[in-house]
Amino acid sequence: MKKQYIYALATVFIWATMAAIVKKMLFDIPNLEALSISSYFAFLFMLLVNLKTGVLKEMKQYSVKEYRIMSGLGFLGLFLYSVLYYYGLSQLSSQEACILNYLWPIMLVAFSCVILKERMTAMKAVAMVCSFIGIIILSMGDGGASTGNTTLGIISCVIAAACYGLFSVLNKKADFNQNISMMVIWLVVAVCATILGIMTEDWVPIKGIQWLGILWLGIVIDAVAYLLWALALKGVENTAKIANLAYLTPFLSVLISAVFLKERIQAQALLALIFIVGGILLQNFYEHKHGK
Repeated sequence: MKKQYIYALATVFIWATMAAIVKKMLFDIPNLEALSISSYFAFLFMLLVNLKTGVLKEMKQYSVKEYRIMSGLGFLGLFLYSVLYYYGLSQLSSQEACILNYLWPIMLVAFSCVILKERMTAMKAVAMVCSFIGIIILSMGDGGASTGNTTLGIISCVIAAACYGLFSVLNKKADFNQNISMMVIWLVVAVCATILGIMTEDWVPIKGIQWLGILWLGIVIDAVAYLLWALALKGVENTAKIANLAYLTPFLSVLISAVFLKERIQAQALLALIFIVGGILLQNFYEHKHGK
């Protein structure tokens, strides 16, 4: 279990950089172009890792049907999620989009109870409500003004959160080798984004520091962080204990946005931290005390 916590916390810190990186470095690049190129980098990184570790040899163990399932997971959980979240980032401030995006751990726990038949305990419910209150408090601040259609941006981020919450549960249930699965998934995302992007966008040349943003997004955020998160959920009977750690990300993202995007931090952010961390510690302390 300790290893899962390390994976999850590392993922949280990496994910916290996503909103600011996309908003600052990739703002002038069409959404699908950024998603397509970064996803190819994620795929190539996972391919090299699998070649180096010998995991690639295990690909022959999976059937065509199982590769279809992996592809479906990629389309639902990372292609649709990324398209919707990137659009939300283009319409809202990075803080607003990140806050709304972090409805997904709530959905992860809810889907786990429905699909994986995990029990919804009173303490899970209290921890979820606590952390959700923190997000609501954080969203009441005016750390940055919306930059586009607020309503569509909000709807887009909420649907994106549902997609990733469902993806996390289905990916856990499928129980594939995560190195192989994530390699296939990022290839699916790259191909889908390329096809849709060519049809709907006017792509532009990527210049200078934008390449650093693409590489960070593709290799660190897409490949490394998503793989770490998938590994964090593997072998964990109580998904909520890991999922609640993800609520740290919005607060960290606010701090990063304040530094790199000059978005002002409000007092609400500090109050939100009490609820967010409180929900996590409350559940973990209770379950550790009762040997759960």
